[in-house]
Amino acid sequence: MTVSLDLTAEGARDALRRAAPAEKPSLIGLTRAELGEALVGAGIVPERQARMRAQQLWHWMYVRGVSDFAHMFNISKELRAELDKHFTVARPEIVEEQISSDGTRKWLFRFPPRGAGRSVEIETVYIPEEGRGTLCISSQVGCTLTCSFCHTGTQKLVRNLTAEEILAQLLTARDRLGDFPDRDTPDGAIVPAEGRKVSNIVMMGMGEPLYNFEAVKKALLIASDGDGLSLSKRRITLSTSGVVPEIFRTGEEIGVMLAISLHATNDDLRDLLVPINKKFPLKELIAACKAYPGLSNAKRITFEYVMLKDVNDSLEDAKALVKLLKGIPAKINLIPFNPWPGTNYQCSDWETIEKFADYINNAGYASPIRTPRGRDILAACGQLKSESERMRKVDRLALEAMMIAGHGEA
Repeated sequence: MTVSLDLTAEGARDALRRAAPAEKPSLIGLTRAELGEALVGAGIVPERQARMRAQQLWHWMYVRGVSDFAHMFNISKELRAELDKHFTVARPEIVEEQISSDGTRKWLFRFPPRGAGRSVEIETVYIPEEGRGTLCISSQVGCTLTCSFCHTGTQKLVRNLTAEEILAQLLTARDRLGDFPDRDTPDGAIVPAEGRKVSNIVMMGMGEPLYNFEAVKKALLIASDGDGLSLSKRRITLSTSGVVPEIFRTGEEIGVMLAISLHATNDDLRDLLVPINKKFPLKELIAACKAYPGLSNAKRITFEYVMLKDVNDSLEDAKALVKLLKGIPAKINLIPFNPWPGTNYQCSDWETIEKFADYINNAGYASPIRTPRGRDILAACGQLKSESERMRKVDRLALEAMMIAGHGEA
């Protein structure tokens, strides 16, 4: 049975969020050095204390999951009041939470306006499985790639998410799942890294992560910091549709696992399914994969392949896929197509998918068939979309004029 919680009612919403005033910047998403600089710049901490105070805040935000300065108990009341006056560590608004019949959860988050824009909404999905729990995180509001089989691609890009907004999805999911220590856990207690409800994260939500490289890099380095959220880089996967120039940087500067949204074995078909292929064709993409830093049998690249009936699911396609990936330590995820309103594609027959998988397995590649999750709440792969749209120029200019006149809100 699908459950949908309407959080637009004021009482329900207030129970789940502390909406931060737009004029107060968030400390979430800052590096330790930036935290110290922010505290000194606000005049609330002397420079000699900046490093120590930054580490205190880091612990409260990322180990304890505190979203209110009032609960940072080893910081004086006076300093907590000053922090609250100048900054926020609040979570975004949860507009809606849906729970699928299979336990998958989908949240619709609303983030406040940035500059002269409107508030925006994005979707984040949590998938519980035996022995693990995976959070699918968005990196953009909308997407520029217009992949023909993907629902998200029908929503034009509104803007990139900030490092704060990317991390906020993880922090809020852990809040909702009870994945942070209880408030009364003694300070200094060892908090176990195992047994977490969110054990893995994948950058596979709305948007193309490598078109928002710097913010994604910053967020993932914080998520994998051993003194904070402490997620292993082997449990973080970044999925790209093939932004070739940034693939090597991903391995070199972030060091997480890589997934390629492939879906075709020749340029003609991939140009149709994944239009970025016209800019970075398969030859360049495969070369970038072979050069990925740290690539080995222990650190394989995952190739995602959506199964589309009578489009890319023949035995000949399977043979071409094996030939294309020859020499690359790889795993091939076969994804049964998840339908969405308005699509002309159909999912391959189950028997066809199994034959496809058998051929790839016999060729020496692991090729699990991804079990569709959350289809009943449009939370499955390729189904995420929000109602946020890019602001028209005339509306944006009008809002800027109001803000300059002192009548608008940032």
